[in-house]
Amino acid sequence: MLDRFQHPAQMIVTGFGGAALLGTALLCLPVATTAAKPVDLLTALFTATSAVCLTGLVIVDTAAHWSVFGEVVIALLVQVGGLGIMTMATLMTVLLSGRLGLRARLFAQAETKALSMADVRRLLRNIVLFSLIVEAVVTVVLTARFAIGYGEPLGRAAYLGAFHAISAFNNAGFALWPDSLVRFVTDPWICVTIAIAVIVGGLGFPVVFEVLRSWRRPGRWSLLTRITLGVSGALLVVSIGIFTVTEWRNPGTLGPLDDSGKLLAGFFTAVMPRSSGFNTIDLAQMHPSSWLATDLLMFVGGGSAGTAGGIKVTTFGLLAFVIWAELRGETSVNIGHRRVAEATLRQAITLATISTVTVAVCTYAMLVLTDHDLDEVLFEVVSAFATVGLSTGMTADATPAGHVLLTVLMFIGRIGPLTVGSALALRERTRRYELPEERVIVG
Repeated sequence: MLDRFQHPAQMIVTGFGGAALLGTALLCLPVATTAAKPVDLLTALFTATSAVCLTGLVIVDTAAHWSVFGEVVIALLVQVGGLGIMTMATLMTVLLSGRLGLRARLFAQAETKALSMADVRRLLRNIVLFSLIVEAVVTVVLTARFAIGYGEPLGRAAYLGAFHAISAFNNAGFALWPDSLVRFVTDPWICVTIAIAVIVGGLGFPVVFEVLRSWRRPGRWSLLTRITLGVSGALLVVSIGIFTVTEWRNPGTLGPLDDSGKLLAGFFTAVMPRSSGFNTIDLAQMHPSSWLATDLLMFVGGGSAGTAGGIKVTTFGLLAFVIWAELRGETSVNIGHRRVAEATLRQAITLATISTVTVAVCTYAMLVLTDHDLDEVLFEVVSAFATVGLSTGMTADATPAGHVLLTVLMFIGRIGPLTVGSALALRERTRRYELPEERVIVG
């Protein structure tokens, strides 16, 4: 029976599922809530799944509904989800035994997207150290700002700083205010710090480590790093322009702010769709065109092997190069001085197709289950699938069936459609022969 769970992808699914169920059990405890009666099972399951899948969608106000114990549980689930269940399990194996076996290396490789197994042990150590260092720096900055700028007691300021540092770096988007970060819309110390943490966490560990290691020699960067940085930078610049221009005179969003406040809010709003659910403006008041732009940005997401969701910027970039190569009539996809493997291209196409179908099917289902318009439903569905957490307010008003659907969607979006598919397969099949080729008319 145990042999049925030897595939690394299956272990990832089991690990994240187990973490979500454990978090649900903890949040169901009376000590986890401020209410007079224990929280219902669906609310606990939704919140735990949202936390461990780094989404940030909520159906109850985090600060008002959960006690300090509940908030700590949520923060720990976010941290565990960010580092990865298999990363945590592998580190425990290293700490307890001092040895890293082949099976543990395979599990860690599947979770961290390491390109070889030789450096998995060192990579996992660097991931944990880097995560803790970034979170510590963000915590110090936020703590100082909350204490000095807003008069919070040092203990409370440190608690707020640590919670939001974990939430930001892991692209979770949980906030301890009912309006997320709207009250800090013109505060660059908070907005810029959180935005930088979101960007760094969303780039992906392989890219961040390569940049830190070879920042003086960008010509030696791998194709993964070049695509990730190039596409991420281009999307950020375009999205800043879109949101700032579209919402500049909107009285419900950027309109009441001064010019510097509008630019800061436009920058922050452009960063968040990469996979973090913080917001400094009322998303429900945004122009429908801004909603559509946010949908597209959320669907693309951030970098591979990081805390961001979506189909990933590498997938988006590869698809763009596939289209360009096809338009030019080239038989292979070349980027720079490298040819992209056909297996990688098939994986990108498959991932994008599965993701598109998943979003379409779930959007249809949510339209049946709710009375909201298509643009609102699509926004929430993409936000859940891409593990972003941005919301127009529809999630809290959804039916229990809608909450169950969003819970499943967050789980699928975090572990990835391909991981789900491979986890369901008991073994890999290798075709030992090739069939005759036949051309099919396309278009």
